[in-house]
Amino acid sequence: MTTHLEDYSHKRFNILIGEWVLVSPHRAKRPWQGQEETISYEKRPSHDEKCFLCAGNTRISGDVNPDYKGSFVFTNDFAALQKDSPDFSVNDGLLKAESEKGICKVVCFSPDHSKSLAEMSTENVRKVIVTWIQEYNELGNTEGINYVQIFENKGAVMGCSNPHPHGQIWTQSSLPNKVVKKDINQRNYFSENKKSLLGSYITQELEAKERIIFENNSFVVLVPFWAVWPFEAMIAPKKHQTSISDLSEEEQLAYAEAISILTKAYDKLFNCSFPYSSGIHQAPTNGENNDHWHWHMSFYPPLLRSATVKKFMVGYEMFGSPQRDITAETAAQRIKQCVS
Repeated sequence: MTTHLEDYSHKRFNILIGEWVLVSPHRAKRPWQGQEETISYEKRPSHDEKCFLCAGNTRISGDVNPDYKGSFVFTNDFAALQKDSPDFSVNDGLLKAESEKGICKVVCFSPDHSKSLAEMSTENVRKVIVTWIQEYNELGNTEGINYVQIFENKGAVMGCSNPHPHGQIWTQSSLPNKVVKKDINQRNYFSENKKSLLGSYITQELEAKERIIFENNSFVVLVPFWAVWPFEAMIAPKKHQTSISDLSEEEQLAYAEAISILTKAYDKLFNCSFPYSSGIHQAPTNGENNDHWHWHMSFYPPLLRSATVKKFMVGYEMFGSPQRDITAETAAQRIKQCVS
C-alpha cells in the first residue's frame, strides 16, 4: 500500500471534515518556472520605534501600549466582527443574510520584536499558552460568544501586516464552516464508538510511525494522512481533551515543547523564518455537551520546494478539491530530519 501511495495518483479522506484531497506524488519532480517569493533575511531589532505592537508605542488608534514584559492582549483596532452589531436578517427568496456578532483580539507573544515562537524559550511559549487559555475561558463565557478561534499568521507571504510576533483571537456567535464539519464528524464517531475520533486516529498513527515528527508524554506532532499543504502538521494531545482549558501545568509545558520543536524544525527546513498559518480547533463555547471534541492545533505552511517557491491554491483546487504533490509521509520525514 505504501508503495502505491508514493508512486501513483490517489485521493485521501479527511476524517475530521469529511472531504477528500487529491495526491499526485509523480508531479513533485516537475520543473518550476513560476513565481518565486522574496524572503527577508533582515535581522529585526528587539524594539522597533515604528512598530504598532511594541511595548510603549502608540497604535494607529491612538492608544498607547503598556510597557509589557510577557504577552500583551488588546481588542483589535480593526476588528472583523463587531460586538455591538444589531440583530437583523435578510430572507428574500434565494438571498439570505444574518447578523453576526463577535469580539476580536490581538495577542502579542513577547515584547521582543525580533523573536518568533521558534526563537522563544519553551517556558515563554508556555506563557503564551496560558494567555490563550485565559482568553478562551473569558471570551467563551461572554454572553453571545459560541466559538473562540485562536490563530497566527506568520510571515508576509501569509498576509501578515506586522512582523512583530503575534496572533489573533476571533470570537463569534455562530460556528465557522470548518468547525461545523469537524463538530458533526466528531459527534457522529463519538456517538457510535464512545471515544474520540481524533484519539482513535492518533493511536493508529503512533502504531504506524510513518507520519510522526515528534512526541512526548502528552503530545504528538504529525503530518496528517490527509494533509493539504506541502508541510502541513498537527499537534494534538494523546489523551482525550475537549479544549486547552483541560491542560495541567505539566501538559502546558509539554504543549509548549511540541510547538517549539515544530517551529524550530520548520525554520531549519529551508533555512528561513518559515511562514505559516496556525490555528487551534477546540470545543465550542455554546453551553452544549461537547464531550465529542478532541482539540488540536494545525499548521498550514505555504512553502513548496524552497524558501521562495510557494504552493498556490488555484485552478483545480479552486474548482475541484485540494491537491498536493509531496506525500504526507515524505513531508513528515523531511521535517523530522530537522528536529534536533
